[in-house]
Amino acid sequence: MFKNTQQRFGYITISLHWLMAAAILGLFFLGLYMSDLKYGDTYYHLAPWIHKSIGILVLATLIIRWSWHRFSPTPALLPAPAWEQRTAKVAHKLLYLLILLTTVTGYLLSTAKGHGVSVFDWFEVPALPAFLPSQEDIAGEIHEIMAFTLIALVCAHAAAALKHHFKDKDHTLKRMLGR
Repeated sequence: MFKNTQQRFGYITISLHWLMAAAILGLFFLGLYMSDLKYGDTYYHLAPWIHKSIGILVLATLIIRWSWHRFSPTPALLPAPAWEQRTAKVAHKLLYLLILLTTVTGYLLSTAKGHGVSVFDWFEVPALPAFLPSQEDIAGEIHEIMAFTLIALVCAHAAAALKHHFKDKDHTLKRMLGR
């Protein structure tokens, strides 16, 4: 039940999937909110602290998810045209890559001035020495591009799941819901 089988996803995979989905959507909207904050706003310091903390936890969860994937392989794909199966595999790899790039560029942005990232005051991820001139600006620009690209792909991923559920009437979405 906890591990994946050939027919269904296990509860660990399902939990990691939905935890990351909620965190990524939350980070995106919190990032949009933060971009409009002014220095005197109530959440000017709190919102970035929450954003950075969750971002580091998403990176850790991604590593756990990759590790779990090695231990508990993905169930067999449901019958679908070959192009659709290839597209799904590429989209999943791109999702992982974009999550990695978005979190790493967020880390490089956050630590560009030599300060570590406090994760909810539980622990601190130390800063690496800045290795790019204008690292904060470059990492910030790439972080924003990656975040918007990630959200676009997340939307396409969700649309594909809904297409499978409502049009194809297969069990793709049900498997990720634990049914």
